[in-house]
Amino acid sequence: MRFDIITIFPNLFSSYLEETIIARALRKKILRVNLVDLRKFAKAGDSHRSVDNRPYGGGPGMILMVEPIYKALRALKIRNRRKTRVVMLAPEGKQFTQREAERLSTYDRLVLLCGRYEGFDARVEKLIDEKISIGPYVLAGGELPAVVVLEAVARHIPGVVGHPEALKEETFSKDLDYVEYPQYTRPEKFCPQKGKCWRVPKILLSGNHAAIRKWRAQYHA
Repeated sequence: MRFDIITIFPNLFSSYLEETIIARALRKKILRVNLVDLRKFAKAGDSHRSVDNRPYGGGPGMILMVEPIYKALRALKIRNRRKTRVVMLAPEGKQFTQREAERLSTYDRLVLLCGRYEGFDARVEKLIDEKISIGPYVLAGGELPAVVVLEAVARHIPGVVGHPEALKEETFSKDLDYVEYPQYTRPEKFCPQKGKCWRVPKILLSGNHAAIRKWRAQYHA
């Protein structure tokens, strides 16, 4: 699957893309991430490489202009729009959920448009397929939301997660809207202070898998 991320701060993604499961998927060529510097599409001769300007009618802040975004999207040469989704990351967008991540993973290509300043010229909406928000709050830009969407979607691409079975019973997994049951590992008994110990539930040490499944099932309701 291919991700194109249009941003004025492409370097913000560097360390993230060099770590974790995303880095491994990139090395295996399961995923491709293309960082697009929006400033490269500023007007020719503009030494400041401006991609924003003051809003008509007055108001605070600056607005990202439609022309550089149009040029950036054209440069991506999107041929199959049925298999590609152009997504604007904006606080007023549709709430991003696990279901949305699953849906977006069915596309071959996602183009993520990162906002900054006071947002986009409204005409940019003519160039996109949908708007997505990662939560009911405002950030300084769309770069962090792009990372969230990238990782949540990429996890559903075969080969990205090392243990595919892990996707089936994790929090908010398909057809299961529950918080994952508590899990424990060694040591069996941990005592942070004298006379105070935290133990692994005995049922998990019993070896009775039917009873363990029943114990875990109480968290599925």
